[in-house]
Amino acid sequence: MPVALCLAASVALTLTTAAGPADVGEAPGVLLSRQLIERQHLHVGDAVRLSADPSGSRSRTFRILGVYEPTPDPMRFAQPALEARLHLPDFLALTDNSSDPGGADTVSSINVALVNPSESEAFARDVAARLPGTVAKPTSAPNQRTSTFVVIERFHLAIAIVTMIGSAVFLLALMMMLVDERRDVVGTLRLIGLTRRRILMQVLAEGSFIAAVGTVFGVCFALLMQGAFNRFFQWRYDTALVFLRITPAVAAQSILLALPLGIGASVIASWGLLRRHPLALIRR
Repeated sequence: MPVALCLAASVALTLTTAAGPADVGEAPGVLLSRQLIERQHLHVGDAVRLSADPSGSRSRTFRILGVYEPTPDPMRFAQPALEARLHLPDFLALTDNSSDPGGADTVSSINVALVNPSESEAFARDVAARLPGTVAKPTSAPNQRTSTFVVIERFHLAIAIVTMIGSAVFLLALMMMLVDERRDVVGTLRLIGLTRRRILMQVLAEGSFIAAVGTVFGVCFALLMQGAFNRFFQWRYDTALVFLRITPAVAAQSILLALPLGIGASVIASWGLLRRHPLALIRR
């Protein structure tokens, strides 16, 4: 059955199972992606035919030498990775275009790794001066692909800001209700001689403990759930892409945000209660 697949050179090919006796031992080798192997129920050593024509004409027989896991691509994670890897001479022979005699000797792009990456701009200017018409630019330069992720990152930042503001308001309201339930206790402590400063320090210590426990629980919960989260979506989209990773920087940022919010909410909620007269607190 014909199957459309892609190569690293972004050329669409058609794959069919080789029919009839074929000298598989002399056929050139090819690597197929794990997704393609599983979908077509192929095995290492099987013979397949590849063609650059959607109709399957001018096909060539290849022998499957191995299976590889495609490099995860966030831009194509929802698309099945039906890909193949060929040796360059086999690829050129397969995609040979008789109308373009020089097609096999033409390249559109070359990647160059510099010993010192900081000299990329100087290297680009030197190439442009030596080879007029050649465009040289660092791969780290902004392009349409990276700009897409910049937009997504800003969108996530906006969602995070709104979520933090909403959770802070909810936390403050919850702490105020909890503190109001202890108004009798606070009033009694005031009447037996404890100062506002002493009670506030006690509330601060209690709020710090609760905030620290909640922060540790949240970070541990995220660390435990990231594995299940990744496994579910990797199974759902049949990819090795990592969808969620809790790094030390993310954990540190969460701690720096959660601790001050928890402590601040408990202090603000208690301060309004401490300013009231002790007799008003015990309803006398």
